[in-house]
Parts: sequence; structure tokens; C-alpha cells
Amino acid sequence: MKRKSRFPWLDMIRFLIVAGVLVFLVVRGATELDYNWQWYRISKYLYRFVDGKLVPGPLYDGLLVTFKITGISLVLAFAMGLITAFFRLSHSPLARIVARIYLEAARNTPLLVQLFFIYFVLAPVLGIDRFTSAVLALSFFEGAYASEIFRAGIVSIHKGQWEAAYSIGLTTPATYRLVVLPQAIRRVLPPLTGQAVSLIKDSALVSTIAVYDLTMRGQAIIAETYLTFEIWLTVAAIYIVITTTLSLTVWFMEKRLNRGY
Repeated sequence: MKRKSRFPWLDMIRFLIVAGVLVFLVVRGATELDYNWQWYRISKYLYRFVDGKLVPGPLYDGLLVTFKITGISLVLAFAMGLITAFFRLSHSPLARIVARIYLEAARNTPLLVQLFFIYFVLAPVLGIDRFTSAVLALSFFEGAYASEIFRAGIVSIHKGQWEAAYSIGLTTPATYRLVVLPQAIRRVLPPLTGQAVSLIKDSALVSTIAVYDLTMRGQAIIAETYLTFEIWLTVAAIYIVITTTLSLTVWFMEKRLNRGY
């Protein structure tokens, strides 16, 4: 029976309810503190007009850095995850041992510790800057979780598909490329989306090594203006827009991929 893919209206309603409750609690807390809201000052940190031209503000500049970090890290993390999944499924004991060591090291240590280790220990030795350190840390950490998602998708393909591919003379790499991976991608797309959202949120930790991403820009503005609630709520809203847009985009992609199945 054909399964109909429906737009997640119920999830969106739940999300809006939770967001509304959180906003209410923040406003209520600020009221109790007799906080003086100054939302009119926020726009210039997003954009401003100089000589009739639209000039990006510091939050916009930080957002571009966040996009750059997460974009590169996402590609590297998925590549590392796919390679590690192949290692886990390999017949080579050495490949399986290497994959297991990587997974245990990445999943059993906090991302912040990995970030500090790469930046303060490896970066001086390798001669890499803080931006590269941030990308490597995020890729290393998220790649471990992506590998388990890829592995689960691959092993979920019925063995009859493998036997059919081998029976027509396909090699193992060709079987992966032409038969297994196209089917596995459809199954792992939703959890990979969740991992991508997690990476976007985890990228805020790069501010701890003075990478001027969106979070670091927000901290700098707060230190200068003391607009604590306004800036943090604006930053949170930007992250919500990014992750929600990503989730909806992948939902439409999944709908197209599932068409006909």
C-alpha cells in the first residue's frame, strides 16, 4: 500500500506552542527584573543604511561565518561517516578496529574537549588556524554519529539486493554505488537531517576559541551594549529559522524521493 507523505502540521503546531511558552517565560522573567526592553536598537546589528546603501551588521557577518563553518563541516562529517561505515562493514579486521577506535573516541568525549584539544594541542603543531580547528572538531564529532546512521541504512537493505547485484556481475563498489546507496539514502535522509540540525546548533561552541560566528558576535554586542535579552532572543530566532528551513527543505526532498514507492 502506498504511504502518503503528509506535511508535519502537528509538529509545527507543537513547535509554535513550545516557542510561545518559552517567549512568555523570558518576557515574564524580564518583567520581574524590571528589564528595559530596547528592541529598536537591534536592527542596526542586522543591517543599516550608509549613504543610501544597505550595509550588513555584525550579526549578519557572524551568520555568514556560521554558514561557512557548518557547510564545510557537514560535507566532511558525512564523508567521514560514510567512510567509517564502510570500515565497520569491511571484512578487514584492521579497518574495523580503526573505525571502532574512532567511534569510541568521538562519542565518549565532549565536543568542547575535542575542540580545545585540536585548537590548543594539535593546531600549534600542525600550524592551522582557529577556523580550521573548529571545522575539524565539528567534523570529527558529528562524523561518528553520521557513520552509525549510514551503517544502519546500508544493513537495512535486504540481502537479496546484494545477491541480485552480484548475480549480474557487479563488483562490490559498483553494488554500493548503483544498488545499495541509492536505496539507503532514502532511508537515512531523516536522521541525517537531525544530525545536520545538531551540527548547526553545536557550531555555537566555536565561539569558545574566538571564532566570530553568530554566537560570538552576539556575545561581543552584549558586552558593549548590555542588550542581553534582545540579542540572545534575536540569535535564537536566527538559529530557529535556519534549522526549520533545513528541516522543511529535506522534507520536500524526502517527499520527492519517496514518490512512486
